[in-house]
Amino acid sequence: MITKPIWILGFGLAFAFFILLPPFLGEPFPFYTSIAWADALDLATPIILLPLYWILFTDVGRLGRKLAPAIAFAALAGLWAEGQGMHLSANSIGNLLGSGSSSIHGLIHFYDETLSHILWHVAIVGLSALLVALRWEGSTETRMAWGLVVPAAILYGFTFFAAIVEGGTVWISAPLALGILVWMLLARRRVVTRQNLLMFFLLGYTLALVLLLIWCGLWGACIEFSAAGLF
Repeated sequence: MITKPIWILGFGLAFAFFILLPPFLGEPFPFYTSIAWADALDLATPIILLPLYWILFTDVGRLGRKLAPAIAFAALAGLWAEGQGMHLSANSIGNLLGSGSSSIHGLIHFYDETLSHILWHVAIVGLSALLVALRWEGSTETRMAWGLVVPAAILYGFTFFAAIVEGGTVWISAPLALGILVWMLLARRRVVTRQNLLMFFLLGYTLALVLLLIWCGLWGACIEFSAAGLF
Protein backbone atom coordinates (compact mmCIF):
# COMPACT_ATOMS: atom_id res chain seq x y z
CA MET A 1 0.00 0.00 0.00
CA ILE A 2 1.69 3.21 -1.19
CA THR A 3 0.54 6.70 -0.36
CA LYS A 4 1.59 9.28 -2.91
CA PRO A 5 3.80 11.79 -1.07
CA ILE A 6 2.45 14.69 -3.12
CA TRP A 7 -0.99 14.11 -1.58
CA ILE A 8 0.55 14.16 1.89
CA LEU A 9 2.21 17.50 1.13
CA GLY A 10 -1.02 18.84 -0.35
CA PHE A 11 -2.90 17.80 2.76
CA GLY A 12 -0.30 19.45 5.02
CA LEU A 13 -0.45 22.69 3.06
CA ALA A 14 -4.25 22.80 3.05
CA PHE A 15 -4.48 21.87 6.74
CA ALA A 16 -2.18 24.75 7.70
CA PHE A 17 -3.78 27.23 5.30
CA PHE A 18 -7.40 26.73 6.32
CA ILE A 19 -6.78 26.51 10.06
CA LEU A 20 -4.06 29.13 10.58
CA LEU A 21 -5.16 31.86 8.15
CA PRO A 22 -8.80 32.66 9.15
CA PRO A 23 -7.96 34.28 12.54
CA PHE A 24 -6.01 36.96 10.68
CA LEU A 25 -8.83 37.84 8.25
CA GLY A 26 -11.10 39.95 10.42
CA GLU A 27 -12.01 42.56 7.81
CA PRO A 28 -15.70 42.68 6.75
CA PHE A 29 -16.62 40.57 3.75
CA PRO A 30 -17.63 43.13 1.06
CA PHE A 31 -20.51 41.08 -0.33
CA TYR A 32 -22.12 40.58 3.10
CA THR A 33 -20.60 42.89 5.71
CA SER A 34 -22.13 41.12 8.73
CA ILE A 35 -19.46 38.45 8.32
CA ALA A 36 -15.68 38.69 7.92
CA TRP A 37 -13.33 37.41 5.26
CA ALA A 38 -12.40 34.69 7.74
CA ASP A 39 -15.97 33.39 7.77
CA ALA A 40 -16.15 33.34 3.97
CA LEU A 41 -12.88 31.44 3.71
CA ASP A 42 -13.84 29.03 6.48
CA LEU A 43 -16.89 27.93 4.48
CA ALA A 44 -14.47 26.12 2.18
CA THR A 45 -12.54 24.41 4.99
CA PRO A 46 -14.50 21.11 5.14
CA ILE A 47 -15.10 21.16 1.40
CA ILE A 48 -11.36 21.10 0.75
CA LEU A 49 -9.94 19.22 3.73
CA LEU A 50 -12.40 16.34 4.05
CA PRO A 51 -11.89 15.21 0.43
CA LEU A 52 -8.14 15.33 1.09
CA TYR A 53 -8.65 13.13 4.14
CA TRP A 54 -10.69 10.82 1.87
CA ILE A 55 -7.88 10.64 -0.69
CA LEU A 56 -5.46 9.59 2.03
CA PHE A 57 -8.03 7.17 3.44
CA THR A 58 -8.76 5.42 0.16
CA ASP A 59 -5.11 5.60 -0.94
CA VAL A 60 -6.35 6.91 -4.28
CA GLY A 61 -8.74 4.02 -4.81
CA ARG A 62 -6.52 1.13 -3.71
CA LEU A 63 -8.02 0.45 -0.27
CA GLY A 64 -10.81 -1.79 -1.46
CA ARG A 65 -14.31 -2.12 -0.06
CA LYS A 66 -14.22 -2.48 3.71
CA LEU A 67 -17.35 -1.51 5.59
CA ALA A 68 -16.05 -0.92 9.11
CA PRO A 69 -13.29 1.57 8.17
CA ALA A 70 -15.69 3.37 5.83
CA ILE A 71 -18.28 3.76 8.60
CA ALA A 72 -15.57 4.97 11.00
CA PHE A 73 -14.38 7.50 8.45
CA ALA A 74 -17.91 8.76 7.79
CA ALA A 75 -18.60 9.15 11.51
CA LEU A 76 -15.35 11.00 12.18
CA ALA A 77 -15.77 13.18 9.10
CA GLY A 78 -19.27 14.06 10.29
CA LEU A 79 -17.91 14.96 13.72
CA TRP A 80 -15.14 17.00 12.09
CA ALA A 81 -17.63 18.95 9.95
CA GLU A 82 -20.03 19.40 12.87
CA GLY A 83 -17.32 20.85 15.11
CA GLN A 84 -15.88 23.10 12.42
CA GLY A 85 -19.29 24.33 11.30
CA MET A 86 -20.40 24.98 14.87
CA HIS A 87 -17.24 26.99 15.48
CA LEU A 88 -17.68 28.97 12.27
CA SER A 89 -21.27 30.02 12.90
CA ALA A 90 -20.95 30.65 16.65
CA ASN A 91 -17.74 32.62 16.22
CA SER A 92 -19.27 34.74 13.46
CA ILE A 93 -22.41 35.48 15.47
CA GLY A 94 -20.32 36.24 18.55
CA ASN A 95 -18.20 38.72 16.64
CA LEU A 96 -21.31 40.51 15.39
CA LEU A 97 -23.03 40.47 18.78
CA GLY A 98 -20.03 41.80 20.68
CA SER A 99 -19.00 41.24 24.28
CA GLY A 100 -21.52 40.81 27.06
CA SER A 101 -22.63 38.62 29.94
CA SER A 102 -26.15 37.63 28.91
CA SER A 103 -27.31 34.03 28.55
CA ILE A 104 -27.07 34.40 24.79
CA HIS A 105 -23.43 35.43 25.08
CA GLY A 106 -22.81 32.45 27.35
CA LEU A 107 -24.43 30.01 24.93
CA ILE A 108 -22.51 31.39 21.95
CA HIS A 109 -19.27 31.16 23.91
CA PHE A 110 -20.03 27.55 24.84
CA TYR A 111 -20.62 26.56 21.23
CA ASP A 112 -17.74 28.67 19.89
CA GLU A 113 -14.98 28.07 22.43
CA THR A 114 -15.85 24.80 24.14
CA LEU A 115 -18.06 22.24 22.42
CA SER A 116 -17.05 22.98 18.83
CA HIS A 117 -13.34 22.84 19.61
CA ILE A 118 -13.65 19.54 21.46
CA LEU A 119 -15.64 17.89 18.66
CA TRP A 120 -13.41 19.26 15.93
CA HIS A 121 -10.06 18.50 17.50
CA VAL A 122 -11.05 15.02 18.68
CA ALA A 123 -12.16 14.29 15.11
CA ILE A 124 -8.83 15.56 13.74
CA VAL A 125 -6.92 13.15 15.98
CA GLY A 126 -9.47 10.41 15.34
CA LEU A 127 -9.09 10.61 11.57
CA SER A 128 -5.32 10.48 11.86
CA ALA A 129 -5.60 7.44 14.14
CA LEU A 130 -7.83 5.75 11.56
CA LEU A 131 -5.34 6.47 8.78
CA VAL A 132 -2.49 5.12 10.91
CA ALA A 133 -4.45 1.97 11.74
CA LEU A 134 -5.17 1.26 8.08
CA ARG A 135 -1.52 1.61 7.09
CA TRP A 136 -0.57 -1.28 9.39
CA GLU A 137 -2.16 -3.57 6.82
CA GLY A 138 0.56 -2.92 4.25
CA SER A 139 4.29 -2.44 4.63
CA THR A 140 5.53 -2.62 1.03
CA GLU A 141 6.40 1.07 0.84
CA THR A 142 10.16 1.33 1.27
CA ARG A 143 11.26 4.62 -0.30
CA MET A 144 10.71 7.59 1.98
CA ALA A 145 10.02 10.89 0.23
CA TRP A 146 11.66 13.00 2.93
CA GLY A 147 11.62 16.16 0.81
CA LEU A 148 7.81 16.10 0.79
CA VAL A 149 6.98 14.32 4.03
CA VAL A 150 9.11 16.47 6.35
CA PRO A 151 7.71 19.87 5.23
CA ALA A 152 4.19 18.47 5.36
CA ALA A 153 4.79 17.12 8.87
CA ILE A 154 6.17 20.47 10.05
CA LEU A 155 3.08 22.26 8.75
CA TYR A 156 0.74 19.70 10.30
CA GLY A 157 2.55 19.59 13.64
CA PHE A 158 2.74 23.36 14.07
CA THR A 159 -0.87 23.82 13.00
CA PHE A 160 -2.12 21.13 15.36
CA PHE A 161 -0.12 22.66 18.21
CA ALA A 162 -1.50 26.14 17.50
CA ALA A 163 -5.07 24.87 17.14
CA ILE A 164 -5.23 22.95 20.41
CA VAL A 165 -3.48 25.72 22.39
CA GLU A 166 -5.72 28.54 21.14
CA GLY A 167 -8.72 26.21 21.11
CA GLY A 168 -8.22 25.23 24.74
CA THR A 169 -8.30 21.49 24.04
CA VAL A 170 -4.78 20.59 25.17
CA TRP A 171 -6.27 18.56 28.03
CA ILE A 172 -7.87 16.09 25.61
CA SER A 173 -6.06 16.54 22.28
CA ALA A 174 -2.50 16.19 23.58
CA PRO A 175 -3.07 12.84 25.37
CA LEU A 176 -4.79 11.46 22.27
CA ALA A 177 -1.89 12.56 20.05
CA LEU A 178 0.58 11.09 22.53
CA GLY A 179 -1.37 7.84 22.46
CA ILE A 180 -0.96 7.68 18.68
CA LEU A 181 2.80 8.21 19.00
CA VAL A 182 3.18 5.52 21.65
CA TRP A 183 1.04 3.16 19.59
CA MET A 184 3.14 3.73 16.47
CA LEU A 185 6.49 3.38 18.23
CA LEU A 186 5.64 0.36 20.35
CA ALA A 187 3.30 -1.60 18.10
CA ARG A 188 4.94 -1.51 14.67
CA ARG A 189 8.01 0.72 14.79
CA ARG A 190 9.68 -0.92 11.79
CA VAL A 191 6.62 -0.38 9.61
CA VAL A 192 6.66 3.36 10.35
CA THR A 193 10.05 3.76 8.67
CA ARG A 194 8.67 2.26 5.45
CA GLN A 195 5.44 4.26 5.20
CA ASN A 196 5.36 7.92 4.18
CA LEU A 197 1.98 8.56 5.77
CA LEU A 198 2.96 6.97 9.07
CA MET A 199 6.17 8.98 9.19
CA PHE A 200 4.15 12.12 8.41
CA PHE A 201 1.97 11.66 11.48
CA LEU A 202 4.87 10.49 13.63
CA LEU A 203 6.93 13.60 12.87
CA GLY A 204 3.92 15.90 12.96
CA TYR A 205 2.63 14.85 16.36
CA THR A 206 6.16 14.69 17.78
CA LEU A 207 6.74 18.31 16.74
CA ALA A 208 3.36 19.36 18.12
CA LEU A 209 4.04 17.81 21.51
CA VAL A 210 7.56 19.24 21.71
CA LEU A 211 6.24 22.72 20.93
CA LEU A 212 3.51 22.18 23.49
CA LEU A 213 6.02 21.27 26.20
CA ILE A 214 8.08 24.37 25.39
CA TRP A 215 5.06 26.69 25.35
CA CYS A 216 3.48 25.36 28.53
CA GLY A 217 6.87 25.30 30.23
CA LEU A 218 7.56 28.95 29.40
CA TRP A 219 4.23 30.13 30.83
CA GLY A 220 3.83 27.57 33.56
CA ALA A 221 0.48 26.60 32.02
CA CYS A 222 -0.96 25.85 28.59
CA ILE A 223 -2.52 29.28 28.15
CA GLU A 224 -4.03 30.41 24.87
CA PHE A 225 -2.03 32.66 22.54
CA SER A 226 -4.64 35.40 22.86
CA ALA A 227 -4.39 35.25 26.66
CA ALA A 228 -0.62 35.72 26.32
CA GLY A 229 -1.25 38.86 24.24
CA LEU A 230 0.20 37.49 21.01
CA PHE A 231 -2.87 38.47 18.98
